[in-house]
Amino acid sequence: MALTLSKKAMAVKPSSTLAITAKAKEMKANGIDVVGFGAGEPDFNTPENICNAAINALKEGFTKYTPASGTLELRKAICEKFKYNNINYEPNQIIVSNGGKHSLTNVFSAILNPGDEVIIPAPYWLSYPEIVKLADGVPVFIKAGKSQSYKITAKQLEEACTDKTKAFILNSPSNPSGMVYTREELEALADVIVKKDIFVVSDEMYEHLIYGDEEHVSIASLNDEIYKRTITCNGVSKSYSMTGWRIGYTGSSKEVAKVMESVQSHQTSNPNSIAQKAALEALVGSQDSVLAMKKEFEERRDYMTEQINNMKYVSALKPQGAFYVFVDVSETFDKMYKGQKISTVDNLATILIEDFKVAVIACEDFGFNDHIRLSYAISLKNIKKGLDRIEEFLNQLS
Repeated sequence: MALTLSKKAMAVKPSSTLAITAKAKEMKANGIDVVGFGAGEPDFNTPENICNAAINALKEGFTKYTPASGTLELRKAICEKFKYNNINYEPNQIIVSNGGKHSLTNVFSAILNPGDEVIIPAPYWLSYPEIVKLADGVPVFIKAGKSQSYKITAKQLEEACTDKTKAFILNSPSNPSGMVYTREELEALADVIVKKDIFVVSDEMYEHLIYGDEEHVSIASLNDEIYKRTITCNGVSKSYSMTGWRIGYTGSSKEVAKVMESVQSHQTSNPNSIAQKAALEALVGSQDSVLAMKKEFEERRDYMTEQINNMKYVSALKPQGAFYVFVDVSETFDKMYKGQKISTVDNLATILIEDFKVAVIACEDFGFNDHIRLSYAISLKNIKKGLDRIEEFLNQLS
């Protein structure tokens, strides 16, 4: 019998964000002056107090196994953190994992059976459908266009539900759009979730990166009924510039947490012990670094959005959170560049990186084949340089 590989695994798309970021880094390593707008991580160093906590953990020999779900000390700190979101969890409702993606993998491994449907609003983070499929689930997409600020309505959610619907993914602030659901919008969605008796997987990874007068509301905090059905996902990667430390966490019912703990115990055992000590310091230590990053991101957001909306053929809504601008490039598709029609977002992205040395994320894998995502988690100097190059490209179109 011929050796074959897993059909399920082979059907998984590689991450286009990681691919374009890797290509930009390779070009830089080869001495090419490329501006990379693909970064999904802050360009700041991990704060010193967090690094010192990790160093102390090493010196104290904290290098052995911990409980699979994370140390009790860290889980208690996460419970205290959730109180700021007006959610009450006990330590046995918390699972600490190896990053946000691992948390989501745990969640869908715990709640899905083959054929269960998971509703995913588009635009969406490109890993959501792939993680769902790996857990034998079926992604079901609802599109929310620019006219509704890339946010779905309760009516859309209710119409998408079937007798196979098991869960709904909520991402606020959103990657890639940066949009934030209001309390009223969440209350309407919660009513549908309770009525249909499904789970809501609430990805709140960017909660601390919200700008202006917008507020972050955790859907689990609205009432007891939605609380029972919510699996709240978060982590330290984005807010504390700790992407490489790989610490994510979830809060859920005890029943769901118990299953996730069992799954994780066999897949990875515990998350990195040293990173857990660093995450503890991130949560209980000074938050000054978070506020400083947020201030810098807000300045970059304002500059980037204004510049984009002054360019020909492209436009963007001002993001309310995270560190991405979601840019509508559909007007370029019927334009000509060097005698060829642009036609697709992939063609546009290829031209930008090859001819103008600018790496952008084409968002077909995010559910929008006429948008690109630009990260402002890079210096203002590089943002200006990159946007000037994009404008140079746009000015050459005919």
